[in-house]
Formats: sequence, C-alpha cells, structure tokens
Amino acid sequence: MKQILIKNAYVVSMNEKREIYNNGSILIENDLIKTIGKVDEKLILDTVEIIDAKGKIILPGLINTHVHLSQQLGRGIADDVDLLTWLRERVWPYESNFDYESSLISSTACCIEMIKSGVTTFLEAGGQYVEAMAEAVKNTGIRAALSKSVMDEGVGLPTNWIKTADEEIQVQKELFDKYNNTADGRIKIWFGLRTIFNNSDDLIIKTKKIADKLNTGIHMHIAEIAAENDYIKTNRGNSTVEHLHKLGALGSNLLAVHTVWLTDREIDLFRLYDVKVSHNPAAAMKVVLGFARIPEMLEKGLSVSIGTDGAPSNNRMDMMREMYLTSLIHKGRTLDPKVVPAEQVLEMATINGAKCALLENEVGSLEVGKKADLIILNPNTIHSLPLHDPIANIVYTMSSENVESTMCNGKWLMKNREILVLNESNLIEQVKIKSEEIKTKAKIVLPNRFPVIDII
Repeated sequence: MKQILIKNAYVVSMNEKREIYNNGSILIENDLIKTIGKVDEKLILDTVEIIDAKGKIILPGLINTHVHLSQQLGRGIADDVDLLTWLRERVWPYESNFDYESSLISSTACCIEMIKSGVTTFLEAGGQYVEAMAEAVKNTGIRAALSKSVMDEGVGLPTNWIKTADEEIQVQKELFDKYNNTADGRIKIWFGLRTIFNNSDDLIIKTKKIADKLNTGIHMHIAEIAAENDYIKTNRGNSTVEHLHKLGALGSNLLAVHTVWLTDREIDLFRLYDVKVSHNPAAAMKVVLGFARIPEMLEKGLSVSIGTDGAPSNNRMDMMREMYLTSLIHKGRTLDPKVVPAEQVLEMATINGAKCALLENEVGSLEVGKKADLIILNPNTIHSLPLHDPIANIVYTMSSENVESTMCNGKWLMKNREILVLNESNLIEQVKIKSEEIKTKAKIVLPNRFPVIDII
C-alpha cells in the first residue's frame, strides 16, 4: 500500500460546499483520497511520502474538455486564416499524412504540455490513430476520453478519410471493446461526430444509439460558425441544434463544443436534455468563430466547461490561460464586470469539467473516495503576488508557470516542474523532426511574414 501526505497547504476542495482548508492536508492511499482537511496521525503509515506544501495551493486537477492530440505537430501551420481555409488547405492535408508514429509523438507532446499546465483529465475531439493516442495516454499517466474523428460525407475530405456510416460505427465499436477502461481505468472511449457538415443523419442516429447502449459519451463540434446554421437550414431544414433535436440526438452524454451560435430556444433545449458544453475562448477568438453566450448558459444551469482546442487554433494547450480568457471576454461582451467571476471559472475548469467528462463521481473535486487527481500551485512568483484573494489570483494572475506538481491517479506525473513519466528533452527533438517531415509530406508552404536573409 502506497501513501502520500501533502500537508500545510491552502486546499481548494471544490466539493459541494466549495470548502477551502487553510493549512490543510490530504492523505492519498494508492489512487484514492483517504482523508482531507485534518489527518488523523493513526492513519499514516511509516512508509508515507510527505510533501510540505506550506504557502502553496492545492487544486483538483484541471479538466480540458476539448483537445485535438493529432494537431499538436501542426502548431503554427494555420495562423491568420479563415476556418474553411484552416481545415481544407492546412489542417486536413497535414493530419491526413500522419502515420502511427506521427500520431504517437503528437499525442505524447500534447499530453505533456497539458500536464505542465495542470491538466489531469482531457477529452479528445477525434483523430485517425486512436491506438496511438491510447499508447500516449498510457505512457504519460494522464486521464482521457478518446474519440475517433468521424466523417462520412462533406466537401474537401482527404480521400483516405472517406468512410461509410456503418464503417465508422464498426471501427469505433472495436476501439471501445479494446481500449475502454484500460490503463488502470484512465482511458475511456467515446464516439465522435466531427461536424454536421461531415456527418450524415444516418451516422448521427446510429452514433446516438450505440453510445447510449454502451453508456459512453459523444464528442461533437456544434454551432461553431454562423455559416454552419445557414448551411444546415438550406440542406436539412433547420439549424444544427434544432436538427439534432429532431433526430433525437440531444442527451446528457452529448458534449457540444464551441456552441457559439445558439438561440434562446436552443439553450433551453440543451438545458432540457442536459447537453454538456465545452467553451473554447482562445480558439473562438483566434479563428473568429464569435463569442459563445456562456453567461446565459451558466445562468440557466447548463454544465459548461473549458477546453483549449488544438494547437493550430489556439495555439497553447494551457488551461490556466483559458481560465483567464474565459472570464475576461464575457465581461467585455456583456459590459458587466460581475459576469463569470473567478470562482465560477474555477468551477468550469474542475467540477463542471468532470460532469462534462461523465466522471463527476471520480474526479473534479478533492473529496474522500475520489481519485487522487490534483495539482500544486506555487504562488511565489512576481506576477502572482501579493495573494490578497487566492481564488481570484488563480484565475487572473497565475499561469502554467505556477503549476509546480501534477498528480493523476495517485501518481506524480510532474514534480517540482520536472516531468517524471518520460525524457522531455528527447521528446522535444522528436517533435522538431517529425513536424517538419509531415509538413513537407503534406506540401504545406508557409510564406515568410518578413524578408528572411540567409547568412552563409
């Protein structure tokens, strides 16, 4: 039996009462939290690992609810372009030239970046090599719900991605049977629907049916751009959300990503069917999707979480930064400084994220019996002191630099800023080599933004 005792910390539990234990402790036994707050010394074994966290903050591990692992090597290939150019001329050609090794390196690099910014759980939006993603998650020790990028129709798809609805369902069923609940239970397999542009009604209906049967989630980009609703109204008679409602696809296991272009009625439909929402503030601004009506969704009780999206559309897998942006942009949009306050942002990144991941009974808060997924923040940096209001400082002043240690499932993934699960320097070199290799293979040529003079 392995025990870890973290003591003398400012413990932000995010439990139902949102209790904070000042000068508190957490006793971890194997992969679970055994005691929190004041620890009875009789429970502590002689072999316990003791961490004195005086002056530091302990949080539940952050939950990133929208990530593209396979896009990590494409950071920087699609900056300052519109969404359709981004997809059809940059990202899809890039991703379609991946192989297993490329996906493994990309996925591993993405997992490490998230670990360094305090993420212990993430939801993958969909790639083509789920097996490589699973290997990366297993090796890095993080927790994840993985999906295949699923498309059975649409303009501009690479030929090697074109599949029928039945083929896509079958492949995902095989992935579920092989990988769900593997890696000590850290890996879940969800079903993917890329976008309604690329998903037939047949595929949507069959996906909902099998996901319900297997009691797993569905990950889908929904109401991402205004043109999406216009297109669906023209071709299928309704907006995206209204059409999904007509098909019977709305439900508590559906994660709707972006959701920028929702009407009041569609927000009410989400509330009625307990549809989950992933808000991606940086990507929405960078690719000019618009401003999702997050304050309105929160006001109506929707489970709204935060995601980073992929590296070509953000370009950082940094949940600390996303929390900061989430609060700022909605104050600006509504001209109300009180909307989406710091404590609500922190809920979105932790317990709301757990609800969206369908894991609220396991993670998202620090409570007895839950998984030992947590991070230690060190506020002793010039950019985050003084610490008059710790919760506000976490959201408004701290960055991934403040994430000192990250634990998932009772194991340290990063400790004192050192990645423990692999050799980070070797991974960085692999990223440099493989990213250039794929860009060349995909024939993507980026123009120089300023004159470049090669000195020989």
